[in-house]
Amino acid sequence: MQTFIMLTRLSPDAVKSPKSLEEIEKKVMDKVRTECPDIEWVHNFAILGPYDYVDIFRAPNESSAFKLSTLVRTLGHCTTEVWGATEWARFKDVLHVLAKAA
Repeated sequence: MQTFIMLTRLSPDAVKSPKSLEEIEKKVMDKVRTECPDIEWVHNFAILGPYDYVDIFRAPNESSAFKLSTLVRTLGHCTTEVWGATEWARFKDVLHVLAKAA
């Protein structure tokens, strides 16, 4: 499984009240569980700054990450950015391989 980071910014039109945020979350997560059963959630954070949420998830491939992002954007009335991520220890392994080749 590959690790991905998704930044989400809600549309101002989507946020009418705190209750509406919970309703959006339930609607989106119900659909994601049905349509993307291969997604493994690692962490979810509400954040300060230009984005509202950061989600860390694992998916078998980029196609699954695209599908998730599309569902979140269309159902959640928001914009998303998705980045591929590698754990630091795995990245250091790549560095060691490169150092040996140099």
